[in-house]
Amino acid sequence: MKEEYDICIVGSGAGAGPVAYESAKSGLKVIVLEKGPWIKTSQFTKDEIVASRREVYSSATKDEPQVLEWMSAPGKIEKISNRHGGTSFWNGNCVGGASNFMSGYFHRLKPIDFRLLSEFGPIAGANIEDWPISYDDLELYYEKTERLVGVSGEAKQHKFLEPRSTQNFPYPALKTNYIADLIDESCDNLGYESLPIPRAILSKPKDNRRACYYSNYCGSYGCSSDAKGSSRAALLDEAVATGNCTILPFSKVFHLETNGNQRVVKAHFHQKGKSDDFVTAKIFVVAAQAIETSRLLLLSRNKEFPNGLANNSGQVGKNLLFSGGGIGSGVFKREDFGEQQFEEFLKPGLFVNRSIHSFYEIVDFQFGGRVKGGLIDFLWEHPNPIRRAIKAKRDLNGKLLLGSSLKEKLYDTFINNRRLTFEVFNDWLPNANSFVTLAKNETDKYGDKVAQIRYMNHEHDLKIGKFLAIKGKNVLENMGAKEVSISVNGSPPTNLQAGGCRFGFDPKTSVLNADCRAHEVENLYITDGSFMPTGGSVPYTWTIYANSFRVADIIIKNHFL
Repeated sequence: MKEEYDICIVGSGAGAGPVAYESAKSGLKVIVLEKGPWIKTSQFTKDEIVASRREVYSSATKDEPQVLEWMSAPGKIEKISNRHGGTSFWNGNCVGGASNFMSGYFHRLKPIDFRLLSEFGPIAGANIEDWPISYDDLELYYEKTERLVGVSGEAKQHKFLEPRSTQNFPYPALKTNYIADLIDESCDNLGYESLPIPRAILSKPKDNRRACYYSNYCGSYGCSSDAKGSSRAALLDEAVATGNCTILPFSKVFHLETNGNQRVVKAHFHQKGKSDDFVTAKIFVVAAQAIETSRLLLLSRNKEFPNGLANNSGQVGKNLLFSGGGIGSGVFKREDFGEQQFEEFLKPGLFVNRSIHSFYEIVDFQFGGRVKGGLIDFLWEHPNPIRRAIKAKRDLNGKLLLGSSLKEKLYDTFINNRRLTFEVFNDWLPNANSFVTLAKNETDKYGDKVAQIRYMNHEHDLKIGKFLAIKGKNVLENMGAKEVSISVNGSPPTNLQAGGCRFGFDPKTSVLNADCRAHEVENLYITDGSFMPTGGSVPYTWTIYANSFRVADIIIKNHFL
């Protein structure tokens, strides 16, 4: 492309949207290169086949595989390509990225998350580092995200509430199901504290975005009212409206070219149905989600950076983060509750929106004193009817049900039962066995080497996850749930990715400086979750948004004012 832009952004999700928004609003010429399509609001539907059972919103692994590595037994590493199916770490490859399909659970990191090493000390086998910035450096940007992206909730006072510059969220809390009252009551019985969860879902209209209409289909689905605070709906649409932001869909960046003087000069990309092209710009921002960001830097090798762009330290791809924790669930049966009360459970669309922060720090003899804990978030079982029906196809002995027996089980599942679940979030400790490299013998449909992802959790993660899961189990049992179960293991949630290009003060042990600029490349910034040296015990999206707004201000001030 002949035109030179002020800023070229690779990716379009939560890490990209704030930079595009602020830069375009400031009058800078911005181009966003997105490997997937530009799906508009009117095209999002509540089709389970499209959203959850086919690779429609993410890359097809048969065309763009990944090589996965994990430890199947002590000392035994398994390695397999997912080209023919299996676990995939692709998420939301379209304009707005995975933020289109998030559930919108927005928790801030807490001040202790920025100084995990200082607060709790080292843990053998974990590469824990304090952040080079503090909670105070991000607080105003958390608040900015609340306003611009749109967060609904109630900032209830509690022991671990983060310091706030505003008293409450800009939008009122979303409506909740009667089950939320029972969670509150159960937590009171147990001495826990039940708190409302802030959600990046509008309870009232904002600008051209409509309020939530309580469809119950949030996670995995694009929002057809734009109530959900995706990068696309909340930021990119407004950036484009300025006339200063160009978005190129179906443009997959595969190489960042440097000029031998520690500056990126071109972003080379594949185009659907066209020849490869490139973009020139003064500043380059990479926000392609953690795994793909590391992969792009590793692909961008040259004489100046033989190990990959900005990787003379060898740290690119290292200390990959997911989220520790687990899940649990219990069934509420019509026969155990009054008819009227159970019908309240079945009311469609209303949220649960309850969380327990009481164990964000844990003081317990089994851990030898004070340790970092995490969150427990409650939510209804995912509404997907096909998924729920498939789970009901067998009896308690595992026998396949057919005919009238299957009909009765399905009726009972959908009419006489309601399953409440919880998710536990605690730190996935960074470690030497969680990283991204390039696969030696596997390429994608473009001929580029694919990401090889090794994911191994630290045993400490499981101990904390199990401790928290038992607390969630206690709540469900106290509420009268049946068939209560928990599951805590080392499998990473594929939609929660961070690390790989951690920021820090020392160029020998980090890829980025405190401004999220590459130590070795003066015009390269990284603004997705890659910058995080530790992940905290919350979903990452809010922090990614906030940090991207912070970096946008830095870029504009340092390079264009």
